[in-house]
Amino acid sequence: MRVLRPGPVCGKRYVAMSDLVSQSFPPERLTAVSVLRAYRDGFFPMACGDGRLRWFSPDPRGVLPLDGFHLPHGFRRVLPRVAFTVTVNTAFDDVVSGCADRPETWIDPAIARVYTELHAQRSAHSVEVWSGGRLAGGLYGVQLGGAFFGESMFSRVREASKVALLALVGILRARGFGLLDIQWVTDHLENFGAVEIRRPVYLNYLREAMMTPCFFPAPGEVQVAEMPRQRVGVM
Repeated sequence: MRVLRPGPVCGKRYVAMSDLVSQSFPPERLTAVSVLRAYRDGFFPMACGDGRLRWFSPDPRGVLPLDGFHLPHGFRRVLPRVAFTVTVNTAFDDVVSGCADRPETWIDPAIARVYTELHAQRSAHSVEVWSGGRLAGGLYGVQLGGAFFGESMFSRVREASKVALLALVGILRARGFGLLDIQWVTDHLENFGAVEIRRPVYLNYLREAMMTPCFFPAPGEVQVAEMPRQRVGVM
């Protein structure tokens, strides 16, 4: 999930990480069709701050194994005391705007437009976390069969993005999804069980997961179920 990742957006640091990067391309070439085709091949787009876009396919790839997900001790301790309401697909555009609202962002107007189109086609989904009737945080991503590609998440209230991630994992586990792709592993996501796998291994998991028919919940409120205490394995 492209949040809390250090370093400059599209900076040389990430090209040097064995990311497979195509030549940059103009925003008008970014369409819902081209984005879904790219995801099927293991790529995703990012805006690079110069008015152009690039495709990325990291090697190694970050994933959050659904059977290996676990809650950090500190968050587990405060979770019973947090007072949030969680919904899905009720404020997609607002979630994207929240994710883009930071000093450096890879979410430019072209990116926001195409993911809104994917949402209208039911290929992109959002998880919203509310506090006092206001949007406190959330996340969004793309779905292909039983694969979910976490794009970004944000918080305006402490712990809100963690609640969104917990809700997402609960949904994916309950509905038989096989892959939660987070693109890069950050220290933040590593605390939840995120791991790196080599790109060929990732592509095998991706192909298998995309063949599984899975469905996101209907728009509305969802319950957040706490995960088991133990880690039960990784990919």
